Amino acid sequence: MRAFLDKYLKVIDWYIIKKYMSTFFFTLSVFSVVMVVFDISEHLDNFLKSGTSFHDIAFKYYAGFIPFYLNYLSPLINFLAVILFTAKMANQTEIVPILTSKASFARFLRPYFVGATLLFIISFFANVYLIPYTNRLKVDFENAHFSDGSDPSKSEVHMQLDKHTFVYVKSFDNTAKTGLEFIMEKFNGDIMTEKLVAQSIAYDSVKRVWIIRTFSDRHINGLKETMLWHGAVKDTVLDMKPEDFEQRDNAYSAMPMKILNNNITKARLRGTGELTDMLFEKYHRFVYPLSTYVLTLIGVAMSSRKVRGGVGLPLGIGIILCFTYIIVERFALVFSIKGGAPPMLSVFMPNVIFGLFGYILLIRAPK
Repeated sequence: MRAFLDKYLKVIDWYIIKKYMSTFFFTLSVFSVVMVVFDISEHLDNFLKSGTSFHDIAFKYYAGFIPFYLNYLSPLINFLAVILFTAKMANQTEIVPILTSKASFARFLRPYFVGATLLFIISFFANVYLIPYTNRLKVDFENAHFSDGSDPSKSEVHMQLDKHTFVYVKSFDNTAKTGLEFIMEKFNGDIMTEKLVAQSIAYDSVKRVWIIRTFSDRHINGLKETMLWHGAVKDTVLDMKPEDFEQRDNAYSAMPMKILNNNITKARLRGTGELTDMLFEKYHRFVYPLSTYVLTLIGVAMSSRKVRGGVGLPLGIGIILCFTYIIVERFALVFSIKGGAPPMLSVFMPNVIFGLFGYILLIRAPK
């Protein structure tokens, strides 16, 4: 391994990689402190009113808050870090000797992409494996203590449980875990074979069954129709949970990959309108870390030229590009959910747009 590294990474490569990593982690720590300070000032009243302990705030809320936002902002922090130390190297005339020593610009980019690969690996495993679990801590804390009083329950829910079973609930109370005006219909192809109508349905979290109250159950066989039950209470097992009737903007980001894939499979079958959101979240976890390479390329190409004003001008342009990337990334989500664009296309949109921009800057970079 050592021989392999010595073959492809020279002294100047290690010099750039060390500057890259030290600047990145320093910038990351600064952002961490700033984010926590601003978030405490924003939610201090919520913490005091709810009487939450310091342990819960530190090890539940901020244990989820800090990893989520650092991972979300890591490509942009990486972008600013690349601009900072590369512009400083250009201002101190360190890049000119490298490019005039018969080293191509592609060779000059090698240590940058080695550093970007390290950050990509960290971000990838964090997105896929770590962040969903830490997000669960943050989401549960926010739902318990930062609620604005609005009802997250869905109404007028149509859901398909399997190939033959369809259900409808007019309204659902997540606090009582009770739904009103419940209808379950079973089909054999296009022919209805059973229809159950109930005034209410409630979930028993201990037995993990649904309790159906004041119902009528009809079985249909051709022109024959049989009323089998007309009673007060019935326990039954259905492939649905009270969580299926909740509407949370941040719910999917807190799902581990296995659970998210299971919910995607159910959403394809049920047709509840949440499939696009789930697919976007799944693809986003795999694609978003690639922005590390795209923004690193833009940062090097933009800041490797010595300009008047030193680091200030490239840094200012970099901050503008950071906000532009966030806007494009959020627009891609809206474009997918509201505009009907394929989630895969929308996820790749920011990287494709900024990748083309980086290629143009690379062509115009000093050689």
